[in-house]
Amino acid sequence: MKNLLVHTCCATCAVYCLEKLTNEGWNVTGYFYNPNIHPESEYEKRKAELSKLNHKIIIQDEPSKIWFDTVKGFEQEKEGGGRCEICFNLRLEQTAIYAKENGFEAFTTVLTVSPHKNSSIINQIGAELTLKHQVTFLEENFKKDEGFKKTIELAKMHNFYRQNYCGCVYSI
Repeated sequence: MKNLLVHTCCATCAVYCLEKLTNEGWNVTGYFYNPNIHPESEYEKRKAELSKLNHKIIIQDEPSKIWFDTVKGFEQEKEGGGRCEICFNLRLEQTAIYAKENGFEAFTTVLTVSPHKNSSIINQIGAELTLKHQVTFLEENFKKDEGFKKTIELAKMHNFYRQNYCGCVYSI
């Protein structure tokens, strides 16, 4: 069984994706790296919810300053624009680095389960990071086959906290 590091943003999105990947034969480990999530109370709430999952979760806390510095100049972008692409890259690159340094065969992200996220852009970033860091990105579009609907159903069944924005201060 191959080890897969899965970037996770919240328990709601992760529950379906981690289950699906496990059923496909992967040994999955969640990876919470999200310096974009604001305010701190929201960050802590999402982090705490991950402990309810039946999977190993690695928490990589990072000061939010790195995120603000990275997206500087893109504050006024609309949701789904250039700021989001920069944010995806920041979080996926850190996931790729962690995967490479810790012996994971591959990495992926649950971000593609959201109907508000462009899976093509996320998968392109992952492909570029594969070349840069020499660790395989598992291309996914978790919203296929009613994936988003399944995340909502599982979140309700497990009574997970479900946020109403991506996490960044500009999307509140």
